[in-house]
Amino acid sequence: MKISYNGLWKLLIDNGMQKKDLIDKIGVSSTTIAKMGKGEKVSLDVLERICNYFNCDIGDVMSFEK
Repeated sequence: MKISYNGLWKLLIDNGMQKKDLIDKIGVSSTTIAKMGKGEKVSLDVLERICNYFNCDIGDVMSFEK
């Protein structure tokens, strides 16, 4: 299965943020964000920080595609 982070990209747009803003706000590396841009796996810790920042559930950030 492939991972989609389209929910995260939508959250960024809805909040008027760019990827670099997210890097600064939650303290993740640009490499991690690049991995997400390619649909690669990232740690649950990163996903938890994103969810805490946006006050959302993990399903709002990512999904699996067949």
